[in-house]
Amino acid sequence: MDVSAGESFVEKIVSAVNATHGAHPNRILSGGSDFAGLFHLGDSFEDPVLVSGADGVGTKLKIAQQLGRHKTIGIDLVAMCVNDILTSGAKPLFFLDYIASGKLEGEVLVDVVAGVAEGCKMAGCTLLGGETAEMPDFYETGVYDLAGFAVGAVERKGMLGKSLVKISDSLIGLPSTGIHSNGYSLVRRVFNDPSQWTGNNVFPGLDTSLKDALLEPTLIYADAVRAIAGHSGVHAIAHITGGGLPGNVNRILPEGHQAVFHPESWPEPKIFSLLSRSGPVERSEMFRTFNMGLGLVIAVDPSASKELMEVLKKAGHSSLLVGEVCPKVEGGEVIIDGVAL
Repeated sequence: MDVSAGESFVEKIVSAVNATHGAHPNRILSGGSDFAGLFHLGDSFEDPVLVSGADGVGTKLKIAQQLGRHKTIGIDLVAMCVNDILTSGAKPLFFLDYIASGKLEGEVLVDVVAGVAEGCKMAGCTLLGGETAEMPDFYETGVYDLAGFAVGAVERKGMLGKSLVKISDSLIGLPSTGIHSNGYSLVRRVFNDPSQWTGNNVFPGLDTSLKDALLEPTLIYADAVRAIAGHSGVHAIAHITGGGLPGNVNRILPEGHQAVFHPESWPEPKIFSLLSRSGPVERSEMFRTFNMGLGLVIAVDPSASKELMEVLKKAGHSSLLVGEVCPKVEGGEVIIDGVAL
């Protein structure tokens, strides 16, 4: 490894990392081991449960690297980890990243870390540390991989999950910004000519260029969950990632329950209809692979749905009633367009 290049890289990212430390002032401790980050929980929790999550951004990385656009992929990394821990009702505390590359390309990785720092600020958490590995015998020059690790905390009595979900619960959907960070192996099979990605002209069927649509960052829902945290009407939250609505909503459903969705109740980003036509990809497969316009699905007491949607609106987040929880009568746990998936 080029030690001097590594030291230069660290110097360049210090300001971006430090910019995230205001999220939790006085919680970051010094004086301990220089090999690890130290974070003090303080006295803001009575009975805290630590919640952790690890993830990456999949083959969306290949598109970012082929296009030479690295400034938003770090936001995706934070989003994929933080959105997962939000489903327990947790408040994000700190984040760690791991970057492995064939050759340490300082300016590229500075952009990546700047994106991670920006994502941490959006999530209200601290970029506490990380690791950068140069592995020339493992990765080709110009190729890098990312992994992220988020840690949050929630009061034990405020934890969310399937045990709280009831028959007749309303399902509130929070819109996605597009594909987010799942299904890109299928995306690259559909748009298999990289020259389609490079132009700046508005792509037919979209309101933007294809590359902008494909690299639109994953939305971070920390502010939305923070706005409704502690409300007794909130029962469970599903982060819609790989597996789409069927693969993720069933993770918040108790046995004998079924989620019924009404796709006409939410707007579907144009990138999905373009993917479906261009593949072609069957509609059922689209729902099994992509979020189809919903980044989070929240199961709530029906008597609290209007109030919670108003709270979300005041916090600057749009939300829609997209379905309900019913007794399971047939097929899978999720019904979309009247079909069990």
